[in-house]
Amino acid sequence: MRREDLGALNAFLVVAEEQSFTRAAAKLGTSQSALSYTVRRLETRLGVRLLTRTTRQVAPTEAGERLLRTLRPALESIAGELASLGDMREKPAGSIRITTSAHAASHVLWPVLDRLLPRYPDIRVELNIESRLTDIVAERYDAGVRLGEQLAKDMVAVRIGPDLRMAVVGAPSYLATHPAPRTPQDLAEHRCINLRQQTLGGLYAWELARNGREVKVRVEGQLIFNDVQMVLKAAVSGFGLACVLEDHAEADVAAGRLVRVLEDWCPPFSGYHLYYPGRRQPSAAFALLVDALRYRG
Repeated sequence: MRREDLGALNAFLVVAEEQSFTRAAAKLGTSQSALSYTVRRLETRLGVRLLTRTTRQVAPTEAGERLLRTLRPALESIAGELASLGDMREKPAGSIRITTSAHAASHVLWPVLDRLLPRYPDIRVELNIESRLTDIVAERYDAGVRLGEQLAKDMVAVRIGPDLRMAVVGAPSYLATHPAPRTPQDLAEHRCINLRQQTLGGLYAWELARNGREVKVRVEGQLIFNDVQMVLKAAVSGFGLACVLEDHAEADVAAGRLVRVLEDWCPPFSGYHLYYPGRRQPSAAFALLVDALRYRG
């Protein structure tokens, strides 16, 4: 293999993963035309078509898929070795990419990063905030942050936050005309504000439990949102009951804009974990961040 082939192979990998020359060029910091030329030269040299190109999508051919199966672990191994060289420096350095939810980013990750990064200016952190469950290996993240029960079994998991609780809340104006529910079954008589899950696309079934008995309730109401902040706005305006993470409703409850109901049906559950592949050799920068995030409460 010629030395210049390594850059071309990496370019092909990024295009195949992004399924777009435009997005891949932005990610690699090059032009779309230069990237297209690089991949075409690689295809010419190999004598096979690696990508099929349409006006809407770019996808690997059968030969491209075969090459990807070998290429991904090989380039990951090289990246791991390069990252490990950072251990030879006096101060940890390098880039760390993490996929996380917005709530975990603001309540768990950012307070730690705000304290840690000023002391380590050579560490760069990228947080990609999304609700879907991401394949961190395929999308080349160093780690992900999700709730404990959502972790893949082949990952190393480090607890980085306390237990969480859900909160069922309603505005005083709504509860003045609708008796507060005492059991989950009473929710059938209430207007509720639904949340559409961005991971699966379905409506969130309210998960409640008491004395070891767990129930999932499908609620009905006038409004559906895919954003928790909009759910809270509607609840404060009196459109019905909402079920959100306790932290989200905390300020409105403290200010009297919302009132908690069914509190005895909202037990604690496993909080946020940082997860990453166990087979990777962590860099000094990554190890430092993991230790800083580790929950010790």
